[in-house]
Amino acid sequence: MLMTSEWAFILDEADELSAMILSSEPVKRLKEAYAIVYTDVELASQIQAFGRMKEHYEDVQRFGKYHPDYHTIMKKIREQKRALDLDDRIAALKLAENDMQDLLDEVSLIIGRSVSEAVKVPVSNPFFNSGSSCGTGCGTGGSCSCSA
Repeated sequence: MLMTSEWAFILDEADELSAMILSSEPVKRLKEAYAIVYTDVELASQIQAFGRMKEHYEDVQRFGKYHPDYHTIMKKIREQKRALDLDDRIAALKLAENDMQDLLDEVSLIIGRSVSEAVKVPVSNPFFNSGSSCGTGCGTGGSCSCSA
């Protein structure tokens, strides 16, 4: 495929859109929330400990209730997850991540609809799941009533 002036224009517009997204308020809030969470040494170590516990959990899940440490691991992982979920800094990070995902979903829908109203754009937020959007990617075998 040859590079034409139209392609160069599209690439310039994509760079401009990328710069606008990176300078947006949701990105700034996400960076701030991420910095707050991961600069706190104690909180970062809790997150790492939870990651290690998830590895044990996945190992236990292979065998289910027949694993010798099943009840212990299941209890510990729930306790660690609850402790992390109740931390205000983690909650702020999750909200910032959701806001960023909503922004990306909205931009995707605008781009998809500029091509055609029939374009199926998977989105994570049901608020954006209207019109021609297909939602979660039609993994339901057509039960989402789209024409996949």
